[in-house]
Amino acid sequence: MMPRVIEARVVTGPGKRNNVFIPRIPLIPSDMPFQFKRLQFTINLCFAMSINKAQGQTLKVVGVNLEFPCFSHGQLYVACSRVGSHDNLHVLAKDGNTVNLVYP
Repeated sequence: MMPRVIEARVVTGPGKRNNVFIPRIPLIPSDMPFQFKRLQFTINLCFAMSINKAQGQTLKVVGVNLEFPCFSHGQLYVACSRVGSHDNLHVLAKDGNTVNLVYP
């Protein structure tokens, strides 16, 4: 992070592994009786946790990254069942498939 720009790396999508610069942009609200301008970075705060830590919790929105097989038996169910509504479950999987690892 620098005072006027954030250097970040893209982790998914067509620009994967590219470095990008996110500048501060001026925001002028139009729903106020007076005008003011503020400079703000256009980023959102996010959180991540392991599947083991998420077990037993109910979350509003869940994103599961399945680009690399990292699950042992039963963890896929735990990851997908933490969200209250299927509309709030977002799954990223290459070609729509993943591997559920089961060891004898």
